[in-house]
Amino acid sequence: MATVTIAVPDDLKDKMTKFPELNWSAVARKAIAEKIQLLEQMDKQLSKSRLTEEDTIALGRKVKRAVSQKFSKS
Repeated sequence: MATVTIAVPDDLKDKMTKFPELNWSAVARKAIAEKIQLLEQMDKQLSKSRLTEEDTIALGRKVKRAVSQKFSKS
């Protein structure tokens, strides 16, 4: 098994020490595995897309404008 070292802020480490019964390495492994699974699912779905990167940027801008207009009218 490979070893990976992560850095956490001091305040987070302090909170972690309040729960010594937890295996923090296992918690981190599970979180990383779940994130990878999500990213792999996204890659799989996106691989079927016919949209170009430029298409998605333009679509995102349209959505952002529409949402902005909706909430500025409220």
